[in-house]
Amino acid sequence: MLELHQLVERLQAGVVGRVRETELVVAAIASDRHILIEGPPGTGKSTLLRGVAREMDIGFEFVEGNAELTPARVVGHFDPARVLSDGYDPDVFVPGPLMSALTNGSLLYIEELNRVPEETLNVLITVMSEREITVPRFGTVEAAPGFRLVAAMNPFDAVGTARISGAVYDRVCRVAVGYQSSDDETLIVQRAVAADVSGVDSTGASGAADFEQIVELVRLTREHPDLRVGSSVRGAIDMVFVARSLAELRGVDPADPSVSLDAALVALSGRVRLREGTTRTPEDIVTELWERVFATTADGEGGGDEGKVGAPTGAMTSS
Repeated sequence: MLELHQLVERLQAGVVGRVRETELVVAAIASDRHILIEGPPGTGKSTLLRGVAREMDIGFEFVEGNAELTPARVVGHFDPARVLSDGYDPDVFVPGPLMSALTNGSLLYIEELNRVPEETLNVLITVMSEREITVPRFGTVEAAPGFRLVAAMNPFDAVGTARISGAVYDRVCRVAVGYQSSDDETLIVQRAVAADVSGVDSTGASGAADFEQIVELVRLTREHPDLRVGSSVRGAIDMVFVARSLAELRGVDPADPSVSLDAALVALSGRVRLREGTTRTPEDIVTELWERVFATTADGEGGGDEGKVGAPTGAMTSS
């Protein structure tokens, strides 16, 4: 158990916060269990799973879940051209990621599991239960020791997702993750800025606005009554970089309110999702929240409406 404890400590170098979730994932994988991490976009699900595989030195087969993921794509197929000349010989079979993970005893990582077609999910259910797969004209392949399915998915209400059947949940250990704390998200932004090679100052201010204010703005999008889905921390990271580039382009200070607002609109308006029935636009709501967070900066010492920054040219607001 000491080794697992050290593993969790090493993972914390690349995963901000998430100590409990990291412990749960490590324990499940170390116990040879299949695992599903469920949570909103931008909450570090893929980062955590990739980090665990890397630190545990486990093979890793990646599959992007989408509507085009047929059983043949995940299992493998016979090369049609070679079948014509050699017939259905095992050497003609082109293994997919599932077959590779089975034979090598690797992790099969499926991103966005609830976008996978039901027919393909049924194949995965069988493999998780029986630890083997039978391919017509090829034969039965048993899972090598170490094979596990690990998956991540967004909540059901995300666009393009479907409900996962109880048969899947019955075969996996589920770890639910939510948004990290404000302090953790601020640290994520700082790390992203520090890792960039563009020379962005990461000593505590973004050059466009304080990191804490940007994170506060992003977090407010998750609570607004007219929004069904708010922005992930990726929106805060994008806002920092867009603001700096925009300030350089315009020849103004990065803290200029118009730069900050435009950067917020560009970075956040496409990430939020409106509730059914609202007559407002994403730009209108982002502008409202920006004014709430940056009002003091925009209004100056005297306050009042004279210093208030309105939506930039082209922004859509409700009447």
